[in-house]
Amino acid sequence: MNISNRVNQLEKSAIHEMTRLSKQYDDVAFLSWAKPTTGTPKHINDAVIEAIQKGLTGGYSQSEGLLELREEIVKKLKRDNNIDANISQIILSVGAIEGLAASVLATIDPGDEVILPTPTYSTHITQVKLASGIPVLVPLIEENNFALDIEAIKQSITPKTKAIMFCSPNNPTGTVFPESSLRELGEIALEHNLTVITDEAYEYFTFDDNKHFSIASIPELSKNVITNYTFTKTYAMTGWRIGYIHADEEMLAQIKKAHIPLAICAPVASQYAAIAALKGSQDCIEEFRSHYLKARNLMCDRLDRLDSVFAYVKPEGSYLMFPKINGDLGNDSITFSKNLLKEARVSTTPGIDFGPTGENHIRLSFCVPEEMINKAFDRMEKYLKKIK
Repeated sequence: MNISNRVNQLEKSAIHEMTRLSKQYDDVAFLSWAKPTTGTPKHINDAVIEAIQKGLTGGYSQSEGLLELREEIVKKLKRDNNIDANISQIILSVGAIEGLAASVLATIDPGDEVILPTPTYSTHITQVKLASGIPVLVPLIEENNFALDIEAIKQSITPKTKAIMFCSPNNPTGTVFPESSLRELGEIALEHNLTVITDEAYEYFTFDDNKHFSIASIPELSKNVITNYTFTKTYAMTGWRIGYIHADEEMLAQIKKAHIPLAICAPVASQYAAIAALKGSQDCIEEFRSHYLKARNLMCDRLDRLDSVFAYVKPEGSYLMFPKINGDLGNDSITFSKNLLKEARVSTTPGIDFGPTGENHIRLSFCVPEEMINKAFDRMEKYLKKIK
């Protein structure tokens, strides 16, 4: 059996491994899934049913995606991201994940380096490795709310550096990188002719007066930024697998070369769902955000009751948080999460999956019903009292 070294060297995803292990137990309280539990809004589902009944979804679209959808995305980018775009700068992707993979493949050659501020979404690191690139992991400043370490990023640049890749709001920490920091990052990119690849999946879910800022809105960076968006989080459409890429036309032509062998085109039924999402009422976004804010505050209250075990930074956005485990309990986050699952029937995600600086942490998701949060923490409190 022949297995590529490139794939063989990859470690299992702790996120998916915890999901697999959770299926061995009954009545698990899930705080590990970054998956909205609200369900896709009815008007989106209804629009897709109509498109199916009209026979519109049975074939491919052009590789870039449906024209009507790209026109709606151009309007959205101007309205919500302050980005002047045109339809030739948009490709629909199979979720943000496929778009990010195509972006990386179009940007780097084997041996090139990509700077990733960490902790960060584990798939970003994996995508660089799959492209035979070298992830350069630069720690965020945890004591400053997981802020970007601009000086450390500067010092990490070498002649092999080709890109900087990050997500904001951040998965797993919930940090919203401020405009001032992203402008500094943009200056670095211009100075060294680097590509900035962003994942803005949680763009609408920010709290406490924190504002999402798209680095692609800086005109000087128009040729340096590849931005990846998704409908997954915004409209609770995880299963639809639909996202989109925005980049300069010249760069997008290269991304398209990677996109076609990866996907041909985004699922056409999902593209009709995305049209309905953008053209229909946006009230669901605020409803989701309000729910996540209440759930975040509840989770923080429950963590406060366990302050002898956990320290945490209050998330500024997303629906995720990344508490640190105090003392010896956190030396092995995989073991900690597995024990929590086995003994307390609570599923969490080990922090090590998000880079070396994620060790001593676990990722918790608060996109679940409040009763699930209370159920999980009641069990955690009982378990942690027993072992301390």
